[in-house]
Amino acid sequence: MDNLLMQSNANALQKELAWLGEVLNTRMQQYFERSTAIFPAPPDLTGDDSTYARIVTYYNMTTPERIVLLLALAPHIQPQLLDLFYLRNSTYDRGFTEFGGIRGTTHSGFLPTGETAAFVVAGDHLAQRFLLQQTLGPDHFFAKHHILYIQSTATTDPFLSGALQIANEYLSYFTLGTPHKPGYKTDFPARRIETGLNWEDLVLDERTMAEVDEIRTWVEHGPTLLNDWKMSARIKPGYRALFYGPPGTGKSLTACLLGKTFGMDVYRIDLSMVVSKFIGETEKNLAGVFDQAANKNWILFFDEADALFGKRSNTTSSNDRYANQEVAYLLQRIEDFPGLVILATNLKANIDEAFGRRFQSMIYFPVPGPQQRERIWQQAFPAHVTMENGLQLSEIAKKYEMTGGAIINVSRHSCLAALKRGDTAILQKDLLAGIRKEFGKEGKTI
Repeated sequence: MDNLLMQSNANALQKELAWLGEVLNTRMQQYFERSTAIFPAPPDLTGDDSTYARIVTYYNMTTPERIVLLLALAPHIQPQLLDLFYLRNSTYDRGFTEFGGIRGTTHSGFLPTGETAAFVVAGDHLAQRFLLQQTLGPDHFFAKHHILYIQSTATTDPFLSGALQIANEYLSYFTLGTPHKPGYKTDFPARRIETGLNWEDLVLDERTMAEVDEIRTWVEHGPTLLNDWKMSARIKPGYRALFYGPPGTGKSLTACLLGKTFGMDVYRIDLSMVVSKFIGETEKNLAGVFDQAANKNWILFFDEADALFGKRSNTTSSNDRYANQEVAYLLQRIEDFPGLVILATNLKANIDEAFGRRFQSMIYFPVPGPQQRERIWQQAFPAHVTMENGLQLSEIAKKYEMTGGAIINVSRHSCLAALKRGDTAILQKDLLAGIRKEFGKEGKTI
């Protein structure tokens, strides 16, 4: 974390929130005392190198837009600033409707809504209120670039009654100066995955590697093709790939290496965990992923894809029809996602053929052949260990057909046995015991 940048953000926001406090007091005077005082001018951000100042300057934010942004930020940074909205209307013995606001589940302070922003920015001027609705609408850069938004409300509630929400990504930028790294939770059923390995550690046959290289080429040159070569009208942004093959053949590692190469976070979504038996829950779970991934440089890696993309059922019941609607929903979100989406499955046969045209690449990850297995065996052990006399990894590679993931498991078993003995030698009996254990998982014997 850059402490200088964090301090720079703090200094900028300290001045901005002090200005917001003056704006709030001025609006209260105008509203209750019929004061003719005008809003003070916002702080000058010229030469300010904070992330906050750079983003405000980049979007050339107007005074109303800066007020809305600060109202969304205040509960997270200086919640007491909004306590003045707890005035009670003595006529009706309740809060003022025009102040808007809600109470949080655990937060004891005032949480602003769109109505709060309308009161501060527009007062009782309807034309300004209508302009504010545009500012909080779907076509404004606040919503398009997922900076802030109005939390959805019941269909019978007014639009501006929804809570004013700052996106976690921008809250992190404005405060810490770093991008937000979401963790696994109900509304974001995904985990960030990464690897300490490199491309030379990935052992694939030539054909598979060549197809993976096509994805690398797209990630590197896709923006140039779309923008500089003016192909955006003919080609949809984003890239969609299907990885299929047995477990342990390098599908997840390939996704991680693509992210590592191009500085992209990789988020793994296990569809078997996301798909819900409750109608509507699957779409809700997936929406949380796509909404947070929008406009971010992420790779979305959907594992166990056949949990949702399996052969489509005949619509003999309402549940069947809804399951197919969920598939259609996910396909649409995938096609609209401007980044790289990878779906992985163990069996291509489980994936409905109708989905094939949706992917730019369908890459098979086979069980490695003897030469690839030998290379994996050679890479699977620490450099300082030795092999027992007579133990030939080349012979082991020829004799036992195993995936890379299974070989790593055998390596772990053998190394732990050596550590238990207080030795650095890998014994053939331990290695064979590890192989027997892996084969046993699949009902095989050696």
